Amino acid sequence: MLVIAPGRINLIGEHTDYNEGFVLPAAVDREIVFAVAPSNTDQFNCYSIDFEEVFSFRANELKSGGQWYNYLMGVVSGFQQRGLPLSGVDCVIGGNIPTGSGMSSSAALCSGFGFAINAIFKSNLSRLDLARIGQQAEHEFAGVRCGIMDQYASLFGQKDSALLLDCRSLTHEYVPVNFPGVQILLVDTKVKHTLASSAYNDRRAACEEGVKAFQKINSGIHSLRDVDTDNLSTLQKLVSTDVFTKCKFVVEEIDRTQRAATFLKLNDVKEFGRLMFETHWGLSHFYEVSCPESDLLVTLAEEFPKDVLGARQMGGGFGGCIIHLIRNEAVEKYSLKVREKYVVTFKKEPDFYSVALKEGVHLN
Repeated sequence: MLVIAPGRINLIGEHTDYNEGFVLPAAVDREIVFAVAPSNTDQFNCYSIDFEEVFSFRANELKSGGQWYNYLMGVVSGFQQRGLPLSGVDCVIGGNIPTGSGMSSSAALCSGFGFAINAIFKSNLSRLDLARIGQQAEHEFAGVRCGIMDQYASLFGQKDSALLLDCRSLTHEYVPVNFPGVQILLVDTKVKHTLASSAYNDRRAACEEGVKAFQKINSGIHSLRDVDTDNLSTLQKLVSTDVFTKCKFVVEEIDRTQRAATFLKLNDVKEFGRLMFETHWGLSHFYEVSCPESDLLVTLAEEFPKDVLGARQMGGGFGGCIIHLIRNEAVEKYSLKVREKYVVTFKKEPDFYSVALKEGVHLN
């Protein structure tokens, strides 16, 4: 069995998924491919082409950690916790999602492996079930308290469309992405973020602290999704400046994402791009998950206002890719300028990826 699991981009809506807000992701043509078959034993034998590494484990030998195979163990654990019978498989894994780029290679790994196991052992789990298993694997086996956006986008993606995902109801609508003459260009800072060891979990804790403070005066507040921008001044009196600043960004980003979805439906690339820039500087100055490399690339993008219509850091933060909306005819000129400036400043070369939107996890 061959399974294709795409990575994802997120057009806008950063750090809102674990706050029950809205996000606007899409599956892309960077993917992980799985060749999977029953091993007819109790052993899972997995070979990573990219890491040139073989790892075998049994279902009673699951452990957490930061290696690629720990994610697979987490997926097996998710099936076990649901009381679903399964035995070992032989699996070869390879792909072209750059690790640490913000395109969610870990979510593709979990989603694709779960999809394969679900099909082989006829477990009859839905795509939403598989997304939850992938999220659980990241929480329990990688130590990253991520939201569900990455797994959801990898599993539910649709060609030439983004998903406006409501992270509270876990429902979505497909919004066609139709910006004529404009493409999506990712510029990889080559700064590899490691979310579990970064401040990602601290940011989530800050959001939870803000919610708890609000709940003391309003029991109807269940997440930052329930906080209106007009009510932020109340929170400012209840928490530290740092917690308030983090919560303020998220509340504004939830609102910004909904406005951006409206512009996307109207094919208004100018206004959509303006909101992307807003998000980046919010991530940099207020949520504090950017880095000098990311800020430089977005600053350069702003120097090409006729060609680059929007740009921002994408993913959990601290590096990875900058997503651009750029006119087709400007890609070569812009890339040369960026490479020149980036090499002079940081003594390393960025990578460039043009991506197209594609369907979610599927059999080949």
